[in-house]
Amino acid sequence: MPKSLFRRLTKKFFIISNIILAVLFLLGCYGGLFNPQRWWPIGFLTLGAFYLLAVLLLFIFFWLFVKARWSLISVIAILLAYKPVSNIVPFRLSSSFEKQKKANSLRIMSWNVEHFDILEHKSHPEKKQEMLNLIKEYQPDIAVFQEMVGSENIPGAINYIPDFVQQEQFRGYHYSYNPKLDFDGDHHFGIITFSRYPIINKQTVQFYPYDYNSIFQYTDIVKDADTLRVFNIHLQSLKFSNSNLEYIDKPGINDEGDLKESKSIISKLKKGFLKRKIQSERIKEEMEKSPYPVIVCGDFNDLPNSYAYSTIGKGMKNAFAEKGSGIGRTFSGISPALRIDNIFVAHQFAVEQFLRIPKKLSDHFPIFADVQFKK
Repeated sequence: MPKSLFRRLTKKFFIISNIILAVLFLLGCYGGLFNPQRWWPIGFLTLGAFYLLAVLLLFIFFWLFVKARWSLISVIAILLAYKPVSNIVPFRLSSSFEKQKKANSLRIMSWNVEHFDILEHKSHPEKKQEMLNLIKEYQPDIAVFQEMVGSENIPGAINYIPDFVQQEQFRGYHYSYNPKLDFDGDHHFGIITFSRYPIINKQTVQFYPYDYNSIFQYTDIVKDADTLRVFNIHLQSLKFSNSNLEYIDKPGINDEGDLKESKSIISKLKKGFLKRKIQSERIKEEMEKSPYPVIVCGDFNDLPNSYAYSTIGKGMKNAFAEKGSGIGRTFSGISPALRIDNIFVAHQFAVEQFLRIPKKLSDHFPIFADVQFKK
């Protein structure tokens, strides 16, 4: 094959590849616009948007050394996705966090606490105490937890909730769970909101099939002369098995077992996209009924620019996007780009600072935001 023909074919291959990746990247960034019931495969592009962005940046450097004008393919795609990209990676080199919050600020904490490590309370009792110490160190005014295993009326229970209230000096709490899904004879399994300010209303919202992820709660809290409504949510989990996770770490298509694992993972991802679509719409419907400014915290089990994230976040401010920096990973496994925990606040709030603590006490990292109500 003549050398000039080989070069032309190679050049066309890279141009076409760059264009295809740019289109896939844009679809992933704007995945929130596509109804998962019809366009669920776009959810995979949303999961891969960060990596597609990285490849587009590599293409920019490649073309600068080969043919600079073709770098415009990636540059234009990134510019067209400026807003979604800023949700994935804020254009901010660093962010600071003052542990001592301002007098009029409200400090919010959200954390999937993974049962407070109740399964290892005998072998590693120090871990739960570390978690409690971290909460006490940062003194959140409102602490919102998912996967909370606790007991309200059995003083001898391992996670006796009145003990949490006393130790962390909260004023009250709102615990939601389905008693059919109790963790054990002593403990429920659910979501909980703690507050240092008076709670004037508690509501648990449930939908068929009344499983854990179809339940969410809101709590009306009074701070000074203002009332706010805090939502605590945990959207559909992926429910990956250990064999699924092993396959994700070391994927392959060598035998029938590999094919079975890949089909299982795709099926679970699809199910998650569809269920989170329904759950996020129900949550948004309740948010829009609120007579008070809204704060939404929780484990979304989905990435920025997904349908669920975009549905709940419409008209809201994301604390990480406002004041965070870097990738902001909140889930410690599978991928370094999984920012699936969020704090959203209504436009009546100004986000002053944001903090993520990358300390592996549960499988999620706790996040904090200081906000102030704008009169």
